Amino acid sequence: MKLAELLNATVTLSVRGDPGAELRGIDYDSRRIRPGFLFVAIRGERSDGNAFVPEAVRRGASAVVSELPPSSEQTGVGEVAWVQVPSGRVALADLAARFYGHPTRDLCLVGITGTNGKTTTAHLVEAVFRSVGREVALLGTVGHRGPGFSDPAELTTPEAPDLERRFRSAVDQGATHAVMEVSSHAIAMKRVWGLEFDVAVFTNLSGDHLDFHAGMEDYFQTKRQLFSGLGTDPPRVAAVNRDDPYGSRLLDCGNSRMVTFGLDDRADVHPTEVQLGAGGLTARFVTPGGSFDVSSCLPGRPNLYNVAAAVAVGIGLELEPGDVARGIGALESVPGRFERVVRGQGFEVIVDYAHTDDALRNVLEAVREFTPGRVIVVFGAGGERDQSKRKRMGRVAARCSDRQILTSDNPRGEDPRRIIRMLEEGVEEESGKYSSIPDRRTAISKALGEARPGDTVVIAGKGHEDYQQVGDNRLPFDDRVVAAALLDELNTR
Repeated sequence: MKLAELLNATVTLSVRGDPGAELRGIDYDSRRIRPGFLFVAIRGERSDGNAFVPEAVRRGASAVVSELPPSSEQTGVGEVAWVQVPSGRVALADLAARFYGHPTRDLCLVGITGTNGKTTTAHLVEAVFRSVGREVALLGTVGHRGPGFSDPAELTTPEAPDLERRFRSAVDQGATHAVMEVSSHAIAMKRVWGLEFDVAVFTNLSGDHLDFHAGMEDYFQTKRQLFSGLGTDPPRVAAVNRDDPYGSRLLDCGNSRMVTFGLDDRADVHPTEVQLGAGGLTARFVTPGGSFDVSSCLPGRPNLYNVAAAVAVGIGLELEPGDVARGIGALESVPGRFERVVRGQGFEVIVDYAHTDDALRNVLEAVREFTPGRVIVVFGAGGERDQSKRKRMGRVAARCSDRQILTSDNPRGEDPRRIIRMLEEGVEEESGKYSSIPDRRTAISKALGEARPGDTVVIAGKGHEDYQQVGDNRLPFDDRVVAAALLDELNTR
């Protein structure tokens, strides 16, 4: 594709050089530039792509797109075409969509946003689509998979060219549907700009990422953009959690067909005859298309909301209730989401990704419903992330569990003891019964060693992650693997 053809997709301020340059690829990472590529310089959270223009040119870039005019101080830039644009990120999304042929126009695309529940809801919706024989691509926190690709996730929502490339691969190999988690960062940073969503799902909203957003209202308004259209028409279906106060504010969000879900009977989709246990849940769901029974292997009340969201998507797309129920029932587990570790012990062990106060409250209240004994929680908080939630997490842990063991999560560049001290402040306000053990393996061992028949141990914060980020080092560490090994040791004593 020639540069001039590609530029029809975006607003430009000026073009210098040969618009007939033939382009073989598009990227924003100078390390991946090859001869004939278009390099789009975008500003990231930690670095400015404009600083890497000389490297991109050295690697063979045929053209550069930037918010800045070319600089005579940058070696080699005079040899390539230069396009100045008002927004590098919007240009990146527009150009990537055009370069890959707008693949989302050929997909039924479901975008799921919210603070908690995105990953589980995405897996449930994927399972529903598979139950009707569809080829599906799934992109989210746990990983990205679909026809033609399977790789771990570095970002919940990848940058625009990475998304468009995966969608193109999926479509070319027969995919008809796609499900993706849509983070607030991705919306604010235009990673999903121009994607044509058929369905938008809102799970809930609670305090998180307030190191990135100006406050809760800014956080919400960012999420809301998914429902109003991101440079495209609004989704044709909006599935919204009516029980959530922020969800209620989305009920007037335009021309989408609104399907609300929740536990309150005012919602279009809501459960009755609910049974919850460690082994899963059953409920009869009332919907605009009639009532039907659903069984899921996913335990706990939070998963009742996730299942309701998946039902709402199915109803919104006019799928048969039996197909929706069959798909939900086929999903056995979601990595690191309320995931049981069973090694013949006489108590429950649950690993969960809960890393906000609201998510921690949800998982602890859920296990309380089926725990006759004590609830013991092991948790920490991520370093170099929203500090405002740390004391709240401590308060929640003390209120909702009988024993708290505070430990290191992914401290990154922060001192783990400083993070733990901030958690302790919240626990102490609620007079919790806690120990602080910075070494995570030792903390998990302590919790399992204290547990007795009838207790539940919740290991929260890291979920599916198989590493621990300490400084610049990514060390192997998987809560599920560690817990299983420690339980095996206990069983042999």
